[in-house]
Amino acid sequence: MSSQEHRIVVGVDGSVSSKAALRWAIRQAKLTGASVDAVTAWRYPAGYGWTPVGSELDFESDAKSALTQALGEVSGLDPEVPVRPLVAEGNAAEVLLRTARGADLLVMGSRGHGGLASALIGSVSLNCVLHAHCPVLVLHDGHDAASPA
Repeated sequence: MSSQEHRIVVGVDGSVSSKAALRWAIRQAKLTGASVDAVTAWRYPAGYGWTPVGSELDFESDAKSALTQALGEVSGLDPEVPVRPLVAEGNAAEVLLRTARGADLLVMGSRGHGGLASALIGSVSLNCVLHAHCPVLVLHDGHDAASPA
């Protein structure tokens, strides 16, 4: 990657707000000539080692499917924008922060929890806002923000 390449990283978990973030990131990339890294993180849940033998759970495959589905929903948005799907094992905030190193922008959705809790930022979003080395945009509750400036 050259130092001239512009890159936007967007977290995609299959939620409505993450799909809105993906749409926003692609529109912004079109305006700025950037590429988009669409990132989905997955991890084994606590206690996974206690899962019965023969369990057919495949967390990585589920994450890939969720990302593929989200990309499919916005694929016609702008075919000129290069979008790289990335699936990585690990804590979502850590994966996003690692991927966003050297990026121009990190974009993510925040699902919110309704009522008073909806005024609070999610733990992944908060972690990224506090620790990212690039600007961070958090779209709340799946509201598709106005077209990027």
